[in-house]
Amino acid sequence: MGDSKEFAAELFDTLARRRKIYAEDGITEEELRQFWEDMTNRDLDSRLQVFFDMCDKNGDGKLSEDEVKEVILLSASTNKLSNLKQHAEEYAALIMEELDPDHQGHIEMWQLETLLRGMVGESEEGPRFQKRAQTLSRTMIPKKYRSPVSKYTSKTLEFLHDNWKRVWLVTLWVSINLGLFTWKFSQYKKREAFQVMGYCLCTAKGAAETLKFNMALILIPVCRRTLTKLRSTFLSAIIPFDDNINFHKLIALAIAIGVFTHTAMHVTCDFPRLVNCSPRKFLRFLGPQFNHKQPSYGDLVESIPGLTGIIMIVMMSFSFTLATHYFRRNVIKLPWPFHHLAGFNAFWYAHHLFVIVYILLISHGYFLFLSNHWYMKTTWMYVMVPILFYASERTLTSVHDHNHRVGVIKATIYTGNVLALYMTKPPGFKYKSGMYLFVKCPDVSSFEWHPFSITSAPGDDYLSVHIRTLGDWTKELKNRFAKVCEPSPEKPKKGCLIRMETRAEAKDEAVQARFPRIIIKGPYGAPAQNYKKYDVLLLIGLGIGATPFISIMKDLLNDIKPNESDSLPQGFKKGLERVYFYWVTREQGSFEWFKGVMNDIAEYDHGQLIEMHNYLTSMYEEGDARSALIAMVQSLQHAKNGLDVVSESRIKAHFARPNWKKVFSRLASTHPSGVFYCGSPTLANPLRLLCKEFSQNTSTRFHFHKENF
Repeated sequence: MGDSKEFAAELFDTLARRRKIYAEDGITEEELRQFWEDMTNRDLDSRLQVFFDMCDKNGDGKLSEDEVKEVILLSASTNKLSNLKQHAEEYAALIMEELDPDHQGHIEMWQLETLLRGMVGESEEGPRFQKRAQTLSRTMIPKKYRSPVSKYTSKTLEFLHDNWKRVWLVTLWVSINLGLFTWKFSQYKKREAFQVMGYCLCTAKGAAETLKFNMALILIPVCRRTLTKLRSTFLSAIIPFDDNINFHKLIALAIAIGVFTHTAMHVTCDFPRLVNCSPRKFLRFLGPQFNHKQPSYGDLVESIPGLTGIIMIVMMSFSFTLATHYFRRNVIKLPWPFHHLAGFNAFWYAHHLFVIVYILLISHGYFLFLSNHWYMKTTWMYVMVPILFYASERTLTSVHDHNHRVGVIKATIYTGNVLALYMTKPPGFKYKSGMYLFVKCPDVSSFEWHPFSITSAPGDDYLSVHIRTLGDWTKELKNRFAKVCEPSPEKPKKGCLIRMETRAEAKDEAVQARFPRIIIKGPYGAPAQNYKKYDVLLLIGLGIGATPFISIMKDLLNDIKPNESDSLPQGFKKGLERVYFYWVTREQGSFEWFKGVMNDIAEYDHGQLIEMHNYLTSMYEEGDARSALIAMVQSLQHAKNGLDVVSESRIKAHFARPNWKKVFSRLASTHPSGVFYCGSPTLANPLRLLCKEFSQNTSTRFHFHKENF
């Protein structure tokens, strides 16, 4: 906020100076209108003139080195480039060296204008080109979309082509549920109890049968270790393992519908009919099932099936509520006595109530009123095998954890509240780039496990994760490592840029011995691990969402780097032709997290096989007068020293947000691509729609994959 006020004050003084207004005591409404017109004028000459007036305070048409430095500071402020301010003097000298070769001590205004016009004018053609492209596209509608019928048919076929694995699996699941419901419905329609309770009983029992099946099935999608192994088998070609969590949620929805239907039919229909039927009719059709004693409504509620049903509904409602987005992501803010009910921990612990729910479910199904024979009480038959399978996996995982107690080799705390841990690799720990693991720190919590993408490559002799502090657990973990580490200031080398930040790092054995204990379990499969199936990749990471793709970059760089026997790199060894990596972040300090990877890409990727694009959203878009001077400094610094002033690496950064439609359009004209995305759900849907749009309207097919945690 302070930087914004500083820039606004300078702009105000400039506008007043241009119109020769004495603004110490305020301005009139008419003068305010004039100021507003100057600021909102979209004419290029007008925008540049305002900028020039900010630079040239004495109006002599010349800029000294101090004035250039001051303008750089203002540009850095308005673009939220705090690190660039520290090098303002160096960059001012760079501009003077470029534009003042005769060492006159100043540069002419027209010289700066010429450079800035080039920077600002580069994007002026963009909107006009986009408008022409839109006009042209409207006249080139494919034939298959020209009539409503053909359009519907084509889109349906495209949907089936893109989602056939999901479609057949969900169709099978729905068919099994309908089959079970119909079978049980027709079975109870032939029972004597039907004469008393009618179709309400059939509906309740049909819903109960689907509940048994879904309560058994819902455990399978969360068996992570098993699913990770199955991803590498032929089943991955027909089963969408990437959607395991979505399928888990779909089954949970079916369970909620089944519980509601089953309970509503019993409470509002079956129980009243049973209680209010005539004693003669009761004894004739239901006497043996109730020991020839007609129950009251209270007797039915207080019975074992009634009580277990009520307790299950309460526990399941509580767990389902805490699993919703607003509670699990801590979006909802509860008052003090209940604030612990929101967040991942509440969701995780509440889900363990299902241990009790399953015990009650088996009891509920065993003490049924209308089934006396054991083989007709099928609840335990449905759930026993999945329960044992899930329990075995959890038990084996817990036992296996003792072999996954790792040592921390190095810990680094970056600006932006990111903790990087470099750990020893346990014997036999094999993984693929894109996978993730769970981390537990007993010194912080003995029970909490948290998932993080692996940022090291499979060929590295260590494991690494980058942890963004977003909650209580991660904050406490970072604080504990910060207490152990000692800051190690670095002196900048000549011609290099070094971030002036609080950076804690520890490598020596004495410090390592004081590190908090770390235990890991995994690795577990994720969508990005399948990147080798594609010839061309489009990787998109938002902020810390770049982590799974950093592992991929490192793995690919290991292929590109020359070995001892190779004098020159040969290119990818995995069949990949090209990789496009877009990393979008809003903080300049984020680039420090993976600066080493960016520099390696610039140094070893001579064949331009990896195309990396860094975007800083806090800056104004390229071509805007407010970022033009930064763009000029960026070009001069990169041309002279090969370093970027924004990312402080050898990869040049772009300003503002990418034009995703333009990105997809460029790829559609050259490559079929696999699109992998990790980041905020806000961008996931637009990217998914763009993949669908360009797959339908071009000969290139885009396959979209989103990371899920």
